[in-house]
Amino acid sequence: MDGENRQIIEGVIWKQLLVFFFPILLGTFFQQLYNTVDAIIVGRFLGKEALAAVGGPSGYLVNLLLGFFIGLCSGGTVVIAQFFGAGDAEHASRAVHTSMALSIAAGAAMSLVGAFLAEPALTAMDTPPEVLPHAVSYLRIYFGGILFMFVYNMGAAVLRAKGDSKRPFYLLVLATIVNIAGDIVFVVHWGWGVAGAAYATVLSQLASAAGVWIFLAREAGSFRLRLRGFLRPDRVILGSVVRIGLPSGLQSTMYSLSNIVIQSTVNGFGVDTVAAWTVCGKVDRMYWLIINALGVAVSTFSGQNFGARKYDRVLRSIGVSAALGTALSLFFGAVFVTWGAPLYGIFTDDPAVISIGMEIIWLIAPWYFAYVPVGTLASGMRGTGDAIVPTAMTALGICGFRLLWIWFVVPFSHSVRTVFIGYPVSWALTSVFFLLYHRKGNWMQRSILRAGHKTAQNT
Repeated sequence: MDGENRQIIEGVIWKQLLVFFFPILLGTFFQQLYNTVDAIIVGRFLGKEALAAVGGPSGYLVNLLLGFFIGLCSGGTVVIAQFFGAGDAEHASRAVHTSMALSIAAGAAMSLVGAFLAEPALTAMDTPPEVLPHAVSYLRIYFGGILFMFVYNMGAAVLRAKGDSKRPFYLLVLATIVNIAGDIVFVVHWGWGVAGAAYATVLSQLASAAGVWIFLAREAGSFRLRLRGFLRPDRVILGSVVRIGLPSGLQSTMYSLSNIVIQSTVNGFGVDTVAAWTVCGKVDRMYWLIINALGVAVSTFSGQNFGARKYDRVLRSIGVSAALGTALSLFFGAVFVTWGAPLYGIFTDDPAVISIGMEIIWLIAPWYFAYVPVGTLASGMRGTGDAIVPTAMTALGICGFRLLWIWFVVPFSHSVRTVFIGYPVSWALTSVFFLLYHRKGNWMQRSILRAGHKTAQNT
């Protein structure tokens, strides 16, 4: 294990967490940048119907399938980080190859599923007729290249499990440049419409996938990709990856399903509301990418230190990440409510869309901090291999509650305001679950016993 990566299990926690976190944070910025450029170019050059198509109903279907796989990636991250922290090079190598083989198989399957489900799923969501053809075209092209995104995400998870968050960031910068250039050429100059934005995205994903593959093929030691490793995936390790990652993938799927139900409700309010909710997703996505990046960081810290049997560092890294997450939540909440209207103005000059969008932001952004225990505690626990209980609490507290809210509360007060009040209420409810489980649930001891560790003391 090289000196830089040993800092995760030996250095000052808050300093090393920030050193590891900031490349992920910058990566999320660039990831958001090219998604935002997509929306700006589509909104400005193709109109609000096309804008709603690339970010509204289609966005939730993308998140449904992609989120499931990224959840599986978290299983690979945890398994690899634990082997790496324990200094077990042989099993770390097996975990790397098994995880990458999984990404290829899953990417090929998702391409087919996404292409076939695009039109019937969008129709079932009551997508407005003027939006539907644009959304179908965008989704079919997008899913045609989703294999590249799967390979990048798993490859980035492998590098981060080692403690390397810089090279995934460099690849996101590359993807951003490719995507923006593609948008300008395909949409603005060649007039390919929504399809052009989709092709630009696929091209950027191809660039990032090729980059991560080259990095891993040239990596030294247990993280180097070799052909014979793909031909012999380890079934036991695959089972561990699935056991830890599947709950997270199902959790993401439940998030997406609940959001699809919410999107279907929003669709009933008309194109202006759909466009406003789409832009809101682009504006506040920066916060969610950052808080999710923090989750990736604490999960890696937790996994490596758990593998090294440094359990006190596991708990302290969770505490540090929670403090950082709270500060970020308060900051971004203040930014969005203060400058929300100018941010909306970047995407559209339609006054109705901006007005509805600001109402949504005021209902959601000031309460981001209520989500922090969910994001940080769940990630830290998952790093130790405890995935089922956090997933169950999130499913019930956030996904289940939101569905009940839509089905039983919104019909009695059918308004945009009622729909989105359910978000902060679900965060607060689920955070209470996590805080109680963190203090009373004995989750660390169960993780130690499951891993076969004989002592809860640092070694």
